[in-house]
Amino acid sequence: MIYVTKLNNEEIVINSDLIEVIEETPNTIITLTTGKKIITKDSTKEIIDKVITYKRKIGIEIQ
Repeated sequence: MIYVTKLNNEEIVINSDLIEVIEETPNTIITLTTGKKIITKDSTKEIIDKVITYKRKIGIEIQ
C-alpha cells in the first residue's frame, strides 16, 4: 500500500499491486487493473520509488 496525493491535496492509499499503468500528461494518471483511474500530483518517479520502498519494507527484493 502506498500514499498518493490527489489534485485536491487529499492523500489516499492505494494497493500498489493493482497498478497497471502510470502516465504523465502533465498530471500523473494511475490506471489500476480494475480499470479505475486516479489522478495524482505525484510524479511517475515518486510513485515508483514509493512502490519499491513499500516492497522492500515487506521483504520483497527489488533489483
